[in-house]
Amino acid sequence: MLLSRKAFLLSALALGTAAATGGAQAQAWPTKPVRLVVGFPGGSTPDIAARVIAEPLAKALGQPVVVDNRAGASGNIAADIVAKATDDHTLGIVINGNLTSSKMLYPKLPYDPAKDFSYLSLIATAPLVLVATNDMPEGKAFLDAAKASGNKWNYGSVGVGSVGHLGMELLKSRVPGFQAEHVPYQGNPQVVTGMLGGQVQMALVPPGIALPQAQAGKLKAVGLTSGRSTLAPQIPPLADIGVRDFNLEVWTALLGPANLSQAAKTRIGEELARIMRTPEVRQSLFDKGWQPVGTSPEGMRLRVQEEAAIMTKIIQTRGIKIQ
Repeated sequence: MLLSRKAFLLSALALGTAAATGGAQAQAWPTKPVRLVVGFPGGSTPDIAARVIAEPLAKALGQPVVVDNRAGASGNIAADIVAKATDDHTLGIVINGNLTSSKMLYPKLPYDPAKDFSYLSLIATAPLVLVATNDMPEGKAFLDAAKASGNKWNYGSVGVGSVGHLGMELLKSRVPGFQAEHVPYQGNPQVVTGMLGGQVQMALVPPGIALPQAQAGKLKAVGLTSGRSTLAPQIPPLADIGVRDFNLEVWTALLGPANLSQAAKTRIGEELARIMRTPEVRQSLFDKGWQPVGTSPEGMRLRVQEEAAIMTKIIQTRGIKIQ
């Protein structure tokens, strides 16, 4: 059906007005400083990732972006703050566990990872490195020795339900006969101290922790929990030494509460996509042990769903519980 000239002009005017209104609404956000809640202390890997994006995001938005560290409960305290925020200016940086395993580990978790958030983007990922004490054999010989040791060997992690803990239990499920016992610590520095002191024989730790120790000859890097990585090109994947169907990374992601306005989601999506492409941000994250990524909200959601299924299975089959 053909429009009259008058109808065409009115239609075009309406579309232009709608587009202008939509653009104005997007530009109207933010109207005050943005709070970026991080569930871990200053200097932690999630905090480092948050501070890398905070400054360029503040410049892009024209408002301060204030990093607010609310450590505790493996990041769940901060995640709950974000879930319950109503000011339209509170965002959060979370890690894998807050969205993929916390619901299984904490029966009284005060938020629902699938319903209480607006997923915005993955920020960065990193493989874990299986490290062992320096007197251990390398490669497949290490796995053979670990299997032969039964439950006499221990492994360290930063706590029950952490990615390092669940990752090692997943590794045990992929290597029949591997029975090392779990010893939880307060942080990765304590895990390393425990290894150097002989209390534990192995651990899964980020490259930023593993590489300095391996390069100094204090610990041995056995393999990566992912494929080849530019973060640690000298370390082979665990698949190369016989561990099949095993792929695990740690990651940080940006999210907001479920009630976050469309204007906020649109503006953040546009600005963050541009920021994550800048060489300065990418290099800064890389230098701090992260592989920069940036995804769509849907890409983030799919990643969460896939990993949640894997973690749910390992928690159930291994009977892992938070005491």
